[in-house]
Amino acid sequence: MQTQSKQKLLHAALTIAAMLATATVQAAEITVDQHNKAFVVEGNKVEAITINAGDTLRFRNDDPFFHNIFSLSDLKTFDLGSFPKGQSKTVTFDKAGMAEVECAIHPEMYIEVTVK
Repeated sequence: MQTQSKQKLLHAALTIAAMLATATVQAAEITVDQHNKAFVVEGNKVEAITINAGDTLRFRNDDPFFHNIFSLSDLKTFDLGSFPKGQSKTVTFDKAGMAEVECAIHPEMYIEVTVK
């Protein structure tokens, strides 16, 4: 009887480990460029983006001046600090909801991040 219980416990542990490994594989890293004082994804200016919980946004500065990307949203509060052309910083969004992301230096820069 104990052997069956151990086998069931081992099977349950392996199932959970497989689920966690699958979730890790599915997480993506999406690059959001700062170009011409705008947020750009895959060459297109965007004001909104939808990602999955667990995904990471890489904010890359392609402008010849500094940017400071931040969010005061309840979903994810962060401040990446000022960074120059050629540098990037990342933020992982681990739960569903919506976050407003802006640049502290250029108030016209705004992107709405929806996490599903």
